[in-house]
Amino acid sequence: MWRNREFLKLWSGQAISWTGTAITTVAMPLVAVVTLHASAVEMGVLAALNVLPHLVFGLPAGLVVSRFSLRRLLLVADLGRAVLLGVIPLLAAIGHLQILHLYLVALAAGILTLLSDTASQSLLPVLVPRDDLMSANSATLFTQTVAGTAGPSLAGVLVAAVSAPFAIAFDAASYALSAVTSMLLKEPPRSSAARGPALTLTGGLRVLFDDPLLRALVISATAAAAFGALQAPLVVLYLVRELHWSPLLVGAVITVSGVASALGALAAPAYGRLLGLGRAYITGQLLASLSGLALAAGLTPLAFGSQLLTGLGMPLYGVPQRTLRQSLVPPALLAQATAAWRTLVIGGQTTGMLLSGVLATTLGLRTTFLLTTAGMLTAAVYSARSRLRQV
Repeated sequence: MWRNREFLKLWSGQAISWTGTAITTVAMPLVAVVTLHASAVEMGVLAALNVLPHLVFGLPAGLVVSRFSLRRLLLVADLGRAVLLGVIPLLAAIGHLQILHLYLVALAAGILTLLSDTASQSLLPVLVPRDDLMSANSATLFTQTVAGTAGPSLAGVLVAAVSAPFAIAFDAASYALSAVTSMLLKEPPRSSAARGPALTLTGGLRVLFDDPLLRALVISATAAAAFGALQAPLVVLYLVRELHWSPLLVGAVITVSGVASALGALAAPAYGRLLGLGRAYITGQLLASLSGLALAAGLTPLAFGSQLLTGLGMPLYGVPQRTLRQSLVPPALLAQATAAWRTLVIGGQTTGMLLSGVLATTLGLRTTFLLTTAGMLTAAVYSARSRLRQV
């Protein structure tokens, strides 16, 4: 796999852009709060616009990616995001930056990211032999985890050095560099047969739900994503207000999760070969599901253990599920299925995030962790009782 030049081009471009994206994840809200003095409502709108493209444009994105060159879509998405993000420091420099500009950039960049992610996941099985798919997905997830862990720290340094709007310029530069790797990619031509039957808006959903293995995969993953997203926004709140942790200790536990996730991504190929893809997915999902139970105990060692379980479990089931989808879905329908998958799973996460505050306020943080753990475990039991365990 590491001797595959086309995979290395795709992987290196993603690594560069993910690092830049991790910087913007921290810098963009800081621009809104510190530079533009945004209200809580405006911050909520900005956060919603980051996920809205996946919910509204997810299915149409599958049609677009199925019809056009994957390499060209990656190139257009990289260049488009470089220009969009470059506008923010430019407007800040001349004193004309407004919250509306952040809204427009977040929405347009989100649409381009949706197209880019769908295209890259559809291109990977074309560039990499089937036997190397799990290792390629592991490398991809490992890089994404490292970027997501190191990026916020780098963002803090950049914001302190050059201010939040100008820190975003580094993300714009990362997309420009990624565009160079996209330009150098050699995409194998798709024959007319490989393009498959007439494309429809719901074609990806039919692919996912007609196959019993894919159906079990998407139902369990969507449910787990929704219940997991109910927990995620409450972890820091719980550690600070219920357990009275210092910011230093909170930072340490988040670091544990990031390191565990990176190690899990490295171990995922061997883990999948040892258990089989189906059982690897099920057990990884089970590990991640237990984190809320450990948190609810309220003990410091178990709180660290909860983040260890979350970090380790996510790649141990994430790599097998992505590999299964790429192996089971016909190549002509992979872009549509990937877009439909993202619509459902990210839709589940969005629903969970929106409900988390209401549930925690009504029932309390510990009760919420217990209930969401029960939901995640139910999703794991559902997948364990399906045909996935035989794969």
